[in-house]
Amino acid sequence: MKEAVAGELAAAYDSALVDEVRSNDFTFASGRLTVHLAREFGFCYGVDRAVDYAYQARRRFPGRNVFLTGEIIHNPHVNDRLREAGIRFLSDSGERRDTLGADDVVILPAFGVTVGEMEQLVSQGCTLVDTTCGSVLNVWKNVVRYAQDGYTAVIHGKLKHEETRATASQALKYPNGKYLVVLDREEASIVCDYIRHGGSRDEFLERFGPAASPGFDPDRDLDRVGCANQTTMLMSESLEIGEMFRVAMLERYDTDTLSQHFRAFDTICSATQERQDAVMTLLGERAVDLMIVIGGYNSSNTCNLARICAERVTTLHIADPACLVSRDEVRHRPVGPPSTTVGGEILMRNWLPSAGPLVVGLTAGASTPNNIVGQVIRRLEQFCNENRNL
Repeated sequence: MKEAVAGELAAAYDSALVDEVRSNDFTFASGRLTVHLAREFGFCYGVDRAVDYAYQARRRFPGRNVFLTGEIIHNPHVNDRLREAGIRFLSDSGERRDTLGADDVVILPAFGVTVGEMEQLVSQGCTLVDTTCGSVLNVWKNVVRYAQDGYTAVIHGKLKHEETRATASQALKYPNGKYLVVLDREEASIVCDYIRHGGSRDEFLERFGPAASPGFDPDRDLDRVGCANQTTMLMSESLEIGEMFRVAMLERYDTDTLSQHFRAFDTICSATQERQDAVMTLLGERAVDLMIVIGGYNSSNTCNLARICAERVTTLHIADPACLVSRDEVRHRPVGPPSTTVGGEILMRNWLPSAGPLVVGLTAGASTPNNIVGQVIRRLEQFCNENRNL
C-alpha cells in the first residue's frame, strides 16, 4: 500500500520551503533574518518507515480496529494525525489491551515493545504490524548475545523510555539474563566504583532498584558486563560510559582476561549520530545568534541535540511552531542533562532582538516532520520582518 498512501504522507508532512532551503545550501534569507539549517535533521529512515507503515495499516485493514501500543514516535503532531486517521492508542485512557483479539490490528512503534507485551499480543491472536527500527533491533541482538554468554547487559538509557524497557526485556529471554540501566556518567561512575572496590550491596540495590533486573546481585552480576545503549542517547556520552566500564574492568582484572569480563559493541544509531555531527558542524562553520531545536519534549534524540547546542550558544528547544508565540514571547523547554529535573515548558519574554541582522541556526529531532520545520522558518520570518515602531 506504499504508493496508495504516498500522496497523503506528502501532504501531511512535506514542505516545499524546506526543499527550497536544502537546494540553497541549507540557508534561508529574508530581510534581516538568516537561517542556517543543519544538513541532517528531521525524520530518519526508521521514523519515516514507521509512519508509512501506520498509514498503510489503516488503509490495508478497512473496517477493523487499528491500535498503536503507544506513541509511534515522540512527536505530538504526528501522533495526533494518526489519532485523526482513526488509529487508537492503547496508552490512552480507557483502552484495554487484554480485550484484543483476532479481529484487531496492533501497530508496534519504532521503539519496539517488551518481550512480555509481544507475547501477550501474539497469544491473543492480534494481527501485528511491526515498525521496530532496525537500529533498535541491532541493539537487541547484542543484548541477547550477552545473555546467552552470561554477561550482564549494562544499558545507557532512560529507564522509563519505551526503547530502553524493550531492550532490557530482551536480556530476560534467557534464564540467567541480567541487565542494569545507567542514565549518565554519574550513575556509571557509581557502578564502576563498585566493580573496582565492592561496597554495600543493599545501598547499591536501593540506588538502582527498578533499573536492575529481578534478583540482581551486584557482587555476582557485575563480574561480566557487556555495554549497550538506547539508540537516541548522546553519542559521546555512550562512548565515554563504555570506556569507563572497560577501564574499571581492566583495573579489576588483568589485560589477558579482560575479554572474559567485558564486551562492547557499537550500537549508536547512525541517524542519531549524523544529526549530532551535523549540528556540531553547523555551529563550527557558522556564527549564529540563536539556535532553535524542534521536537517533542519527550524525544530523547531531540533533547540531546539541544544539549549539544546549549553548550555553545543560546538555545531554545521548542515542540512546534506555536511555541513561537510572538516576537515578544516564546514557550520552550529549558535545556539540561537527563539527570536533572528540568521541568516543563516555560515562557520567555524579549527573546527576539528587535532590530539588526539576526542569524538563527535550526535543527530538528529525528521524529520531527519537514512541514513543522518549514512552519518554524515562516514564523521566524514573520516576526523578524514585521514593521515595528521603536
